Amino acid sequence: MAKKIKIMETVVRDGQQSLIATRMPFEDMEPILSTMDQVGYDAIECWGGATFDSCIRFLDEDPWERLRKLRKAMPNTRLQMLLRGQNLLGYRHYSDDVVDYFVKKSVDNGIDNIRLFDALNDLRNLETALKATKAYGAHAQVAMSYTIGEPYTLDYWKGLATRIEDMGADSLCIKDMAGLMVPEQARSIISMLKENISIPVHLHSHCTSGVAPITYVTAVQAGCDGLDTAISPFSSGTSQPATEVMVETFAGTEYDTGLDQHILEKIADHFLGVRERALESGLMSTKVLATDIKTLIYQVPGGMLSNLISQLQDQNAEDKYMDVLREIPQVRNDLGMPPLVTPSSQIVGTQAVLNVLMGGRYNILSKETQELLKGKYGQTPLPMNPEVLAKVDPNEIITCRPADLLEPELDTLNEEMKEYKEKDEDVLTYALFAQVAIDYFKRRDAKKNKVDPDLLNNENKAYPA
Repeated sequence: MAKKIKIMETVVRDGQQSLIATRMPFEDMEPILSTMDQVGYDAIECWGGATFDSCIRFLDEDPWERLRKLRKAMPNTRLQMLLRGQNLLGYRHYSDDVVDYFVKKSVDNGIDNIRLFDALNDLRNLETALKATKAYGAHAQVAMSYTIGEPYTLDYWKGLATRIEDMGADSLCIKDMAGLMVPEQARSIISMLKENISIPVHLHSHCTSGVAPITYVTAVQAGCDGLDTAISPFSSGTSQPATEVMVETFAGTEYDTGLDQHILEKIADHFLGVRERALESGLMSTKVLATDIKTLIYQVPGGMLSNLISQLQDQNAEDKYMDVLREIPQVRNDLGMPPLVTPSSQIVGTQAVLNVLMGGRYNILSKETQELLKGKYGQTPLPMNPEVLAKVDPNEIITCRPADLLEPELDTLNEEMKEYKEKDEDVLTYALFAQVAIDYFKRRDAKKNKVDPDLLNNENKAYPA
């Protein structure tokens, strides 16, 4: 029996986030959106992740307005977003009333599918967002943050997936953010999942280590229902496998995607021009296009590698790069072996840098490391190193769902930013990135009042000069 493989296109979210740090302005995608709407993608990932932050911080765009424009331009295609559970799109846990309202407004403005994940795979941190997603009529896809290491056995993934289905998820995604999954692991895990859960299974990976396209083929043969891909100019490297390659790979087989290569070619031609401008401006670095086998050795996502280099450059300590890479597995072990994805990847990476540069382990703990040790991000897969745990006040360690300690905050947030509020969604923009949002609101007001553009903050442009 033929099984049509579903394709989720990532070019306007994770594809561009992975390769050009989410700096693609709406004007660069707008001309091709109606063509993308004709392809028959299962969904187009177009929002969430870092797009929200980038819109207000670098592109001078309202992310909510961008979503509405995307919805209008692609009425026939399901629009998908990535949401970090109780973190939403920010970098802390938000109260349940804020999470519920954010999900409601995302659906109201055009989102059909919400992919939810937690950096620690602590499903308690997904409860509120999942419940809201279902309540407001969107498709709830829960992602397992994939990694390798001592706790991550087949039984671990089986238990996690079973709980995800029991929570009411409509589908499940394996989120391989570092490109660590090799073909045999894909075969084992997906075969096991298809035997133990009844909801569809999707696979998301990155080409950082070079293995993802081969893994995708094996995953489909093992029963995977859908794949994340990026149109070729924004594929490979630290992005996803190319859409056209996967479509051609399965063409004429029992897994044929049914997508039209002629339409995909038009889309690729458009984004090739965007890519060329990004390369010419320096926004796209050739480094992100390379295969880095160190990913498999150190289990470090591509974006985390570039962040480490930046931190070391700031300290004039680039010669310590290999020392930091070797330190990361030790820190990860000490902190309970979390998957390395936002924000845990930044926490582990920054602490590894501190350990190397300060001449001793944990002489200085970052604020985020302290909060992880205290349980403020949730429960880690393994217990933490008792010697490191002893460096924080035991009276401040929590074991409950972190958001249970948060009071409702939506009314307070509304009061704090009422002078800037033009529409309901503005309070959510402020909740996620308070000072950046205020700066954006001021620029928005200045434009409306026709203030000289030269007086506005133009330091952060989409494409640097």
